[in-house]
Parts: sequence; C-alpha cells; structure tokens
Amino acid sequence: MAKAIPGGFDLPLGTRAAAPVSSAPADVIAVPRRLLDGISGPADLKGLSHDQLRQLCDELRDFIVHIVSVNGGHLAPSLGVVELTVALHTLFDSPRDRIVWDVGHQGYIHKALTGRRDVLHTLRQYGGVSGFLKIGESEHDCFGAGHASTSIAAALGMAEARDLKGEDFKVVTITGDGAMTGGLAFEALNNAGNSGRDLLVILNDNTMSISPNVGAISHYLTTLTTNPVFKRVRRAAFHILERVPLGEPMGEVVKKMETGLKNFLLPGALFQSLGFSYYGPVDGHNLEELLSVIGKLKSCKGPTLLHVVTVKGKGWPLAEADSNTWHGVGAFDRTTGRSVGGGGAVPYTRVFARHMTTMAKRDPRVVAITAAMADGTGLVEYQKEVPDRFYDVGIAEAHGVCFAAGLATQGMRPVAAIYSTFLQRALDQIIHDVAVQHLPVIFCMDRAGLVGEDGPTHHGAFDLSYMRMIPGMVVSAPKDSNELRDLMETAVAHLDGPFAIRYPKAGPKRETAERPPQRLPIGSWEELATGRDVTFLAVGTMVEMALDAAELLARDGIVAGVVNCRFVKPLDKEMLFDVATRTSRLVTLEENVLDGGFGSAVTEAFLERGGTLPEIHRRGIPDRFVTHGARGLLLKEIGLDPASTREFVLSLTRPASATG
Repeated sequence: MAKAIPGGFDLPLGTRAAAPVSSAPADVIAVPRRLLDGISGPADLKGLSHDQLRQLCDELRDFIVHIVSVNGGHLAPSLGVVELTVALHTLFDSPRDRIVWDVGHQGYIHKALTGRRDVLHTLRQYGGVSGFLKIGESEHDCFGAGHASTSIAAALGMAEARDLKGEDFKVVTITGDGAMTGGLAFEALNNAGNSGRDLLVILNDNTMSISPNVGAISHYLTTLTTNPVFKRVRRAAFHILERVPLGEPMGEVVKKMETGLKNFLLPGALFQSLGFSYYGPVDGHNLEELLSVIGKLKSCKGPTLLHVVTVKGKGWPLAEADSNTWHGVGAFDRTTGRSVGGGGAVPYTRVFARHMTTMAKRDPRVVAITAAMADGTGLVEYQKEVPDRFYDVGIAEAHGVCFAAGLATQGMRPVAAIYSTFLQRALDQIIHDVAVQHLPVIFCMDRAGLVGEDGPTHHGAFDLSYMRMIPGMVVSAPKDSNELRDLMETAVAHLDGPFAIRYPKAGPKRETAERPPQRLPIGSWEELATGRDVTFLAVGTMVEMALDAAELLARDGIVAGVVNCRFVKPLDKEMLFDVATRTSRLVTLEENVLDGGFGSAVTEAFLERGGTLPEIHRRGIPDRFVTHGARGLLLKEIGLDPASTREFVLSLTRPASATG
C-alpha cells in the first residue's frame, strides 16, 4: 500500500581527448547565463537558495533552447525535466550516488550540470558531446542510454552490486511514462519489487493532466504522510491494534482500509502490487515540493516509486503547444521556430508513408504497425487516412511483431514499420513467431545504416546480418524512391514467408521522376554499368555512392561496373556469377556491419559453388561501434564515401611498387 514518506569524451576511434573540444563560436555562447556560469558540477548546487535554484532553472531552459536551435536534438523532453534534474543534483551526490536516466534524451540538463556546460555547444557533432548518456563521456553518466525502458533493470543491478559489496550509496532512476509501455520496464519492476533493495524509481509522467492528480486531496495526503509525527503514530497504532484479539488482526483491517482509500484517490495500486512503496503524484515543476519530497524519500527503505507529473516542453511556448513535433528537431530559428536548412530529395520515410496509404486504400488487408514512432516512420498522415488499420503499440517492438504475426494468420498483410535499431529488440519474435511459422509479415526498417548525430545506439548497422540469417526471410534494399515503392508492392504480393525492406531516412540525390510501381522478381538484381577492371556490388544507399565512385575512377582510366543488388536474400546468383566472368575484381558495398552481411553472402555463394574464387573485397561498417556526427563525415571515416572508394580501388590496381 502507499506508505508515508520517511523523515573527458570518447573520440571517434575510441581514443581519449587530451583537452576539451574547442571553444564555442561567438554566436553559440552569446547567451547570458549568470548563475549557470558558476556551475562546474553538482556540488555547486548545494549552497544555493530556492530562489537561486529557480533562477538557475530559467537559465537552463534558455541555454538548452539555444543549444538545440543551433545543433538540433531532443528539445521538449529536456525542457520537461529541468526542475527535476536540478532537484536531483541538489539532493544527491553524483557520481557517488547513481542517477540512471532512461533513454537519455531527457539528459541535456544533466549534462549541463555535470561539467559539460562549456562543451555542450558540440552536442551531437562529430567529436563532440553525445546526444544520449554515455559512460565514456562522464563519470556522472553511470549507464549508457539510447533505447527506452532500460533504467530500472540497470539500476536494480547497481543496487544489488552495492549491497553485495557492502557499499553505501543511493540509486535513483528517471523513467518516462513512455518507457513504461515497454515490457522490459515491467520485468524490472517485478524483479525490483521482489528484491527488497533500496531503490528509488521516479516515474516522469508527461502525458497525464496535472490538475486532477495534484489538486487539494493529493496535496493533503502527501503533506500528511510526509509528517514524521504521523508516521510514528501510525506505527504505534499498528503495534497496539495487532494485539487486539478480534479474529483477523486489527492491523490488517486498518491496512485494508488505508489501501482502499488511497487506491481510490491515487493511481498507485499497480506499483504497490509489484512491491513498491508508491508516492505522488507531485508537480514536477514545483521545485520546492520536489526538494521536500525527494529529500525525505532519500532515506526510504526498499523499492520506492515517486510519480512526478511534468509538461513536456515546459517553459518554451512552441514546445509546450506541440511537444510531439518538438520532441526531436533539427536546427531552427528560435524566434520563429522555423527549420534551418533542409530541402533536398524527398525522404524515404515520406515515400514509404505515402505509398502505404495508397496501398491500404486499395487493399483492405494492408495494416500498419509502429512502436511509438508514428512521426518518425511517417505514418501520421496514414493514421488520419486509414485510422482503423493503424496500430501504435507503444515502446513494445516484441509485442508489435507478435501482434503482426497474429494478424498474418488471419489473412491480413501487416507492415511493421520500425526503426532498424529498435527492431533488434524483437529478434526472437521475428524468428519464433514469424519465420518459423512462415508468416507473410512485412518489415519496413527505417533509419537503416548510419543515422548520423544520434550515434551508435541508433545506427541501423546490423539488420542485413540479423535478417539474412533467418530461414525463409526475403531481405531487400531500394536504390531510390521508385524502387522502394516497387519493393513494397512486391512484399504485399509475396505470401511465401516474411519480407524485409531496409532504407535510410534521407532520400537519394540521384532521384528520377516518379513512375507507376511494379512488382520485382524476388532475388533479381540490376546491372547499371558494365565493368572491366572492377565491379561494385552495391546495396541500397551504396548504389548511388558506387555510381559516384565509378565516375571518379573513369578519370583515372578505370572502368568500373555497378550492380544494384536490391535483394540481399536471395541473391541473384545468375547475375553474380556472370559478372564475375566479365570483370577482374568484385567489391561489395553495404551500409551494414561486414560480419554476416551482404559481402559475406557473396563470398559464401562462391564457396558453395566451388571452383576458383574470384577476387572479392568487402567494404562496409567495420567491427566497432561508429560514433555520432554528420552522416557524410561518418561514411568518410569508415571509407564508404566516393573518394575513399576510389582510393581503395586504385590501391588494388596500382603495381605493388607504386603502393605504400
């Protein structure tokens, strides 16, 4: 039942920086910060008055809006936790006490208060501060966080290790209400509640209305139960009443009465049933209340949950009015809110969403499923046009895939639109619930390849490998928007097992005029240029890059062929073996890890055929996690840009004496 509250950065190649990133440009740091200028770490908060802390909150909001307006990033989530972050760092002793953030897109204020204020202008930039929590970046980031629902499990592990080692520090998590839609969060709550370990879970609820939850009744109960006198009287009453011989112990009767009352008034029954002491809800923007309540909860024994209600985007009108749009944004003009830059080709995301709507209106079997990413996958308009066949399952990818499998058994054509990096969390369902049963579920994997500024937790670097290994799975990647529509049509018509399509967010530069979509023969490739000295076998985004590299090589007298290998599984072995007879070298190109990827598939095909192997060179993402930064810079770093590809081919064709 609800109880009374008791009285140096990693560089791209993993090397350590010798000095902080260079100072900010004048237009970035020209923000009056006053108190914030004097905060070099959490210890500097301890002596500030409540008035000063409130002023600091105002300065932090202005600072973060400015930083994100220049670099882009997650704005609304960070604005919603300003007071909560200030309260936590005022009351706890980080890094000795472990403050564990879920996802990390709430962590910008945390970064500013933990020694990174003067380098936060490099946020999400190549070589700069990560947009998420990262152990290698600061001792205050006690656990890396890029995917949701992990914080409670990680925090419980820390609390368990603390007690096993006989140490004495506090462990607190900040878990968003969105993360509570993920099964991992509830698995951790169940385990934590049973463990009895001292652990404070703060539920940051930014979707429920504050008014009905933190009104007069809630305030009265919170005030009453935080009173140490009330707590002592309550304990004494139980001690006496439990000894009254009335059949059922009177203490149990009192407990049931209290439980019934508070469960009626407060939404904490679920957490209490899992073994947590539940408190709240409290206003997450009332700094004094947060300091008071959390200050008392620090000494609470056992698993404890504090329900804090916040407003996403708090303090900046545009973000408050439309926190969904301002959740994650690119650079913008902070006066008007208009995006800075942009333009270019139509994003693959938009092409996918538009064609999904077209297919669904034409075919009543087509349904769309996403995991809390309706905006990110472009399905907001689809939802408006076909609301009865749109399903947002929350941050629950495993459920979404199994749900899709159930739909497929009944003749529907489910399309699971999930980011490549997030689909990893549903691998068992892809294998066990879809592939083993040979169900025609379609996986549309957005954000495939290197996503840029969001970094290693979000790079879609593994899907070709983990999808290719699954029996019966068709794996494909389009070279342009027309081919994405082609593959979508092909997938819907394919009833013989699952079908995967992977694509990035940004559209191709070499875009052609839109044409009617057509179904493609599964496993068919397309030879775009005939080679003599080398042939590029390119997948998806690498087709465009290979064409650019071929143009550069032509100036060097090298005739390079380009094959659009739009199907990674099954391979077009007929074309593969034919090309190998007409060119001296094959170079595979993929925006995926090399281990188990497309290049491996090509090599395996020749090994299975037997005989003399051609000269094969594999180019892709190396066996390491690639840092964050502009996608173009990252591709150059790992050698997947046209200039690097040209240099690689030239190194193969030069005489041995000319290299080195």
